[in-house]
Amino acid sequence: MKKRIIVGISGASGVIYGLRCLELLKQTDYETHLIISQNGKRNIEIETSRSIDTVTALADFTYDERDMAAPISSGSFLTEGMVVVPCTIKSLSGIAHSYGENLLVRAADVVLKEKRKLCLVVRETPLHKGHLRLLSMAADLGAHILPPSPAFYHRPKTIEDIIDHTIGKIFDFFGIEHNLFERWSGKDIEGGE
Repeated sequence: MKKRIIVGISGASGVIYGLRCLELLKQTDYETHLIISQNGKRNIEIETSRSIDTVTALADFTYDERDMAAPISSGSFLTEGMVVVPCTIKSLSGIAHSYGENLLVRAADVVLKEKRKLCLVVRETPLHKGHLRLLSMAADLGAHILPPSPAFYHRPKTIEDIIDHTIGKIFDFFGIEHNLFERWSGKDIEGGE
């Protein structure tokens, strides 16, 4: 059986992270199951020149966020886990409180209850104490919190290099092989260039 991964794109700024994740997953042997929230769709229109159809074509299966009977709403549907990229504070709150008002939050809740991997790429700044509590609650439930905070030791030259660093960290969490950035090797950087 092919490995399955759920990708949720919520309405935070930074939908390019979700699109790039789908593009790169398409090059792997993973079967992708996509949910895009209504605000995620709106941000795709605002932040990119891509159509929703172009984005959904990157996934093997796509679900409406209102379809609570979708296969991914059940723990009996086996997956490697889920990434929400980007993840809004609203989605984070729903996940932290097990408030499955839509399929994106329900699928994340299922992943947690089945002890599968859940990666939340929370794209908000600055964070107030309420946000930090939600992050802590989600982590306590088993979620992996991975804000898109790029490193620069690999000397990125393009925006895609910066985006790929975050996607590489997501792939590392799921054990997906990649060469999206140069790994730190303990180089002697004293003196630099």
